[in-house]
Amino acid sequence: MSFISFSLDPEFRMPLYHANDKKYQALGAWILADISNNKRVALDALATIADIEAGRPLTEPWDSENYTVDFGPAGVEIQNDWVSHESGSYSLAELKEAIETYWKFLASIPDNPDLIREFRPDLPEWQAAILSWEDTWKRPHPYRGKLF
Repeated sequence: MSFISFSLDPEFRMPLYHANDKKYQALGAWILADISNNKRVALDALATIADIEAGRPLTEPWDSENYTVDFGPAGVEIQNDWVSHESGSYSLAELKEAIETYWKFLASIPDNPDLIREFRPDLPEWQAAILSWEDTWKRPHPYRGKLF
């Protein structure tokens, strides 16, 4: 069992997190605020982790409206720009486990049958998101063959 888990609020259909330790509150809050239910952003986070592990330089800093997020070989520093006590430092292993767990959660959410998608509506949304990510970045996603 992971140190962090995710579920879907039954009323609002928005992601929730549960952390076994208060240490992970900033990480969970950041994931829900910055990634939310956007599979493409989750794929960006996974690619960032894979690029750091492979020693590749990051092409751009993490873009956030509410957090200052600094990724590096040792892990990630997260600071909420509006709530001073919401901050944390997490190892690359912790970050990787949390984001991989979150991707699995997002991919498990059934597609909304009433939602009309323009890009690859013939595929489940998570698969279309991977193809869209790869089309945008002109490379295979680093997790292809590992997590999906």
